[in-house]
Amino acid sequence: MNELNAIVETAKQAFISAATPADLENAKAQFLGKTGSITELMKGMASLAVEDKKLGGAAINVAKQAIEAALTNRRQSMAEAELAEQLKAEALDVSLPGRKRGAGGLHPVSLTLERIENIFGSMGFDVAQGPEIESDWFNFTALNTPEDHPARSMHDTFYVEGGSATAPNLLRTHTSPMQIRHAVQHVKKHRTLIDQGRQMPEIRVIAPGRTYRVDSDATHSPMFHQCEGLWIGANVSFKDLKVVFTDFCRTFFESEDLVLRFRPSFFPFTEPSAEIDIQFQTGPLAGRWLEVAGSGQVHPNVVRNMGLDPEKYIGFAFGMGPDRLTMLRYGVNDLRLFFDGDIRFLSQFQ
Repeated sequence: MNELNAIVETAKQAFISAATPADLENAKAQFLGKTGSITELMKGMASLAVEDKKLGGAAINVAKQAIEAALTNRRQSMAEAELAEQLKAEALDVSLPGRKRGAGGLHPVSLTLERIENIFGSMGFDVAQGPEIESDWFNFTALNTPEDHPARSMHDTFYVEGGSATAPNLLRTHTSPMQIRHAVQHVKKHRTLIDQGRQMPEIRVIAPGRTYRVDSDATHSPMFHQCEGLWIGANVSFKDLKVVFTDFCRTFFESEDLVLRFRPSFFPFTEPSAEIDIQFQTGPLAGRWLEVAGSGQVHPNVVRNMGLDPEKYIGFAFGMGPDRLTMLRYGVNDLRLFFDGDIRFLSQFQ
């Protein structure tokens, strides 16, 4: 019995001294393993008499149970200590202020589009919307674009499945098709007036939206935004274009001393055509001419494709890039920043 008591006490001390779970398992093996102290005593029982076996076996079982109980207690205390350390390391200071979820806001280009719509809306322009996957007829043919025009090339245009070889579908390269669609619907609505020789209400519309071309650099993106404008009536002149666009630019940039110039150019859907440049008189861009739009008097062929007589109806059209206007308004020098999704950049506009 004294030997068994000594083994039990030695085992308890070994378990208490174990610093890690691995040390504890090694200590367990010394007493309860295949070659441990208790196991060796059990093996020695084979040579004893039957009565001695009963008494000795009972005593060994009591000692074994005491060692196992000490082992279980030590394992539990180690687990509790580990949990306490983990809780301490992961403790939360409930007195700290909570983390607020940041408020969202409109993208800078969306802010620009909204501003454009509001300004032209105050001038009586409607806002037209249309599909981004267009037919060749609306995107090119109806706008008087020749069959051999470079814009139809795969180098500039994303063609998509559907349509036919002679009338393919594509991702629209500008928002001008929406002008045609809007004008066609407007003419259909007022066909009775037109057939009676009476004056049709003017077509006054802008068409903002996403467009697509095969291009990508600091000032170009495969996906970008455009806003086209159209005003068709009986007596709409190039003078009206100058007045409308000058008023728009000065309102958009909040600069009354902003100067515009119209440079002769060429577009298939207008004749005459002009590029529109602006010049700030003050600020970091003062004195530089900056191109912001293309414009011109609507070509007679385009007026015919709207279902109108170009001898009776005339007007102007323009197309500008809201992305570029956003860059100028906020002083951004790389278009790609608008589409990278970097919260650090976008949060500046909230």
